[in-house]
Amino acid sequence: MNEEQTSEEQTNEEKNNDPLHGVTLKNMVTYLVDCYGWDKLGDWTRIRCFVINPTLNSSLKFLRKTPWARTKVENLYVVTKWNQQHKAKRGGRSGASSD
Repeated sequence: MNEEQTSEEQTNEEKNNDPLHGVTLKNMVTYLVDCYGWDKLGDWTRIRCFVINPTLNSSLKFLRKTPWARTKVENLYVVTKWNQQHKAKRGGRSGASSD
């Protein structure tokens, strides 16, 4: 019984540590487009669905069928969220002093 609880706790901990847990692909793409816009998103990921007549629906359709492209989007999402969370923790301060 103890082993089952330990295994269950590990599963819950892994979910809590997964930055993509509970985030839909639609939410990821929408968030990235809001942050960067289609142009920058296309430049940074080099994915055509973000460059040529980009729409949310066409991008989602492509990303769901193309694992390498989805991985790029997921990685950019994780990095962007991490950067914004750490920026917020620092209070949005830069290294420069504002005397």
